[in-house]
Amino acid sequence: MDIYQLKTFVAVAREGSITRASALLHLSQPAVSAHIKAIEDALGIAVFERTARGMSLTREGERLLVKAEQALAAHQELMDEATRIKGRLAGKLRLGAGSNSNNEAVGRLLAVLSERCPEVEVVLKHATSLDILAGIRNGSLDAGFYNESGELDPELAAIEVSRFRIYLVAPPGLVAISGRPDWRSLADLPWIYPTLSACCGRAAESLFKVNQIRPKRIISVDRNDVTRTLIAGGTGVGLLHADTAKEAQARGEVELLFECQTLVRVLFAHLASRAQDPLLAAAASIVRAGETS
Repeated sequence: MDIYQLKTFVAVAREGSITRASALLHLSQPAVSAHIKAIEDALGIAVFERTARGMSLTREGERLLVKAEQALAAHQELMDEATRIKGRLAGKLRLGAGSNSNNEAVGRLLAVLSERCPEVEVVLKHATSLDILAGIRNGSLDAGFYNESGELDPELAAIEVSRFRIYLVAPPGLVAISGRPDWRSLADLPWIYPTLSACCGRAAESLFKVNQIRPKRIISVDRNDVTRTLIAGGTGVGLLHADTAKEAQARGEVELLFECQTLVRVLFAHLASRAQDPLLAAAASIVRAGETS
């Protein structure tokens, strides 16, 4: 028995007529009759008597009508509460997004928020991962997408959106590719990567430490696409996210030299202490739903 059948039962009981109930419910008379039959079959009880004057409740039907009306009232209260909850989702949500974050996840969050919460004003700020983390901590941002290659800050509540690895790449023909990279020779070349990045910066420092080198020249660029352009143009070697590196390789723009061991996670995060904030809870729910979509 579903909610529509209950509505039909109550309508017929109040109107005393299938004809009038069908007009009230915008259903055909056979559909109304089918609903009543389904109820009686499900309950094993006759709830109406068919008379010359129309439909009359049986004694059992009169008792069940009270419960049916209570059930419909509870259903309406649930729907009203949901409407009120949605209506309270108003105000401003300040989001940060790294220039190299998962654009699909960012776009989905903005689109779904716009549809479900039209009264919410979203302010999107593009910044580095470190700036986004600083903004979340100091309160200038409510939440944000950023890249993390280390441990999660325990003060944050985070949802993993995606993950990727990093490649060291070079312009075609600049470096001899034969097995293990010649790190000493690579140190003589300009390196292009964001020195303050939470992912590529840490990956670079790890490479330098493990291979005991320090490049003579570092060009700090905090955008993955700009880094790709500079490397493809022959400026030097550099670090690119895996998807960008492989796409550039397929186009003949770069050669892959080395896959870094660093695994980078793209996270959506906010302060854990603000987990009960309705706007943040709604945003987190949308992001979390996107994990399996």
